[in-house]
Formats: sequence, structure tokens, C-alpha cells
Amino acid sequence: MESALAYAGLRRRDNAMGEDLEKLKQRLPLLEYLRQRNWSGRPARQGSEFVGLCPLHPETRPSFYVNARKNLFYCHGCGQGGDLIRFVELSQRLSFPQSLAYLQQQSAPAGAAGALERAASFYQRQLLRHPEALRYLEQRGVHDPALIEELRLGYAPGGNLRRHLTDQGYSLESLQRAGLVNPQGCDAFYRRVVLPCCQDRQVVNLYGRSIGAAFPHRFLPGPKGGLFAWESVCQFSTVILVEGPLDLAVLWQAGFRNATCTFGTHLTPFQFHQLSERPDRLVYIVFDQDENHSGQRAARPLARRLAGAGVTARLVQLPAGQDPNSYFVAGAAATDFAGCLQRVQAL
Repeated sequence: MESALAYAGLRRRDNAMGEDLEKLKQRLPLLEYLRQRNWSGRPARQGSEFVGLCPLHPETRPSFYVNARKNLFYCHGCGQGGDLIRFVELSQRLSFPQSLAYLQQQSAPAGAAGALERAASFYQRQLLRHPEALRYLEQRGVHDPALIEELRLGYAPGGNLRRHLTDQGYSLESLQRAGLVNPQGCDAFYRRVVLPCCQDRQVVNLYGRSIGAAFPHRFLPGPKGGLFAWESVCQFSTVILVEGPLDLAVLWQAGFRNATCTFGTHLTPFQFHQLSERPDRLVYIVFDQDENHSGQRAARPLARRLAGAGVTARLVQLPAGQDPNSYFVAGAAATDFAGCLQRVQAL
């Protein structure tokens, strides 16, 4: 009888440890952990896979694959593979218990920046669970699974973020200070496609695009960060500047990886500095051709400001009433957009 009770106690302890391990992996996905340590991977052929140089051994050709959906890695160069805990064991040279303690410390709540990062990751996981959000993206011309993963597009159904983050150790007050929960205690985002806004590789805000009848655009309180994905776009001497993330998404999908977005028509001082820090840069400004002409009214003064900073700027005209997103949704191809770039207007 005593041995049976002892066995039952061991089973309960093992089950509890297994549940703790799964919660730990959910709090800190492998791809997120690697990105926090400046690992850079490009989308592989399958939508949820990324490939880059192996952080476990020196190599010149990328052979390190990460499956974001399965939360696993494998390197064809050194033959190592496994989950997040196995990666920590190998990279930090720690035992299994030491790796667990290390990851628990790494995943502890760390203020507003940590809450925003975890919210972005949580919303990213929600996207595939809500067909209405995927349908919305499809209607907006965004359908490449690898691109959706790369942009970290997510979905806020509303009503479940507060519970998730309080389970991770965040207080209601801290979530309200970050703007993730409103004064009434409800999630700030409801039925919105969500995109993280970053600066220096840290999430500083979240952008939410309504898929329903609510006001289309919404940010949390605070700065919206720099130009989107500037870490990869800044290497180009020619940059395409658009207003919104869905404009950027269809351009990246069509092969225009030198596109970035401002999240609106007015650049912050930091965003302007990013664009103008390289004098030999050519900037194509492709703002909306909407009925109220707000995009075009903002584009020309911006081009003059850039010219004053020594940067060549050109105004790109799309068909009346179109923005880059609607232009591609209406059937335009990459060659059509390239033609628009060739027919630019000088100041």
C-alpha cells in the first residue's frame, strides 16, 4: 500500500512537472527566445519554418532550422535538435534542472516591455485559432503563411489576454499602465489584427486593425516606435515608404522587401532621422490616393523635408482612390507596381 501511494505521489509530481514545462514553453517560445538573442532567420519553404546560421557551432551556410509551430529546432550541420530546454542545455552548457531554473528566471515578468512582448506573442498564437481573422487577411491580400509569421501578425479576439498575462505573474495595475487592459478591466484590443511596433528590437507598442465596424486603427498609449522592420530595410539604398502595415505586407509578398511603413502619414522625429541618416538614399513615397487627399497632402512636404536633409525623394502616383494594399487586392502584379515606381514625380 505504501509503495502504491509513493508511486501515485511520483506520478502526480511528474504530471505537475510536465504541466510546468509546457507552461514555460508557452510563455517563452523558442523562436522568440532566439530573436531576443539576435538570431536572424529567414522564412524557409514551409510557412512556420525559419532558417539561419547555427548559434551552436561556426558555419557559413545556414543550416539551423526552427519550426515555430512545433517549437523545435534542428541543425543539419552539427546534428543537434530538440526543444527550447535542449537548446539552453547546449548553448549555456547547463544541466536539465539548471536549464529549467535559467528559463524560469528569463521568463519572469519584466515591466511594460515584457508585457508588450508577451502580449504580441500571445496574439500571434491566437491568429491560427480564429478563421475570421485569417479570412480578413486573405481579403486584404495577405495570404503567405511565412510572411504572416515573419511580420508576427496576430489576432486579439478580446476577453482572454488579461487572464493569460495575470497567470504569467503580471498584476492588473501593471497591465493597465501598459495600456493592454482598460480602466474597466477589459482587454484594450477586441476583434483586431495585431502587429508589434518595435524600436531597437524591443516591442514598444501594439497596432490593432479592426476587422469589424470599430474605428480601423488603434495604438496603445505611448510612442509607436521606429519605421517598421527598419533593421532589415535600412541596408537598402532605395526605400519604399508606405502608410500602413497591410500596404507593407502586400509589397513584401510581391518581392519589394525594401518597403517600410510609418503607421500613418506623419513621421516622428526618430522615424525621420532613420530615413535621412544615409544621404545617398532614394526614398519612394507611396502614400494613399484617397478621396480626402490626406496622404498626398502629407507626402509632398515630407519629400521637401527629406530633400532638405540631403535625401532624394520621389512621389509615386497610384490610380485614384488606391493605396498599395487595395492596388494589389484589385489585381495589380509586381510588374504593375514597378511601373508606378518608374513613373515617379520629382519635386
